[in-house]
Amino acid sequence: YSVSGPYDIAAIARVQSNDAISDLVTQQLAQIDYIIKTETMLAFKAYSKDDLEGMFSVGV
Repeated sequence: YSVSGPYDIAAIARVQSNDAISDLVTQQLAQIDYIIKTETMLAFKAYSKDDLEGMFSVGV
């Protein structure tokens, strides 16, 4: 995703295990030219489109 703020880009990766995300970030992404730093954030819960619309429409 293209984003604003301190980051240039955000990507969502769905993997089978913690080991798989570790390998993706530390081995695979690290080999891509021009990637000099990453920040990994884990999602614990996914929300439906209806839930998100409800959360962001408060007070509108």
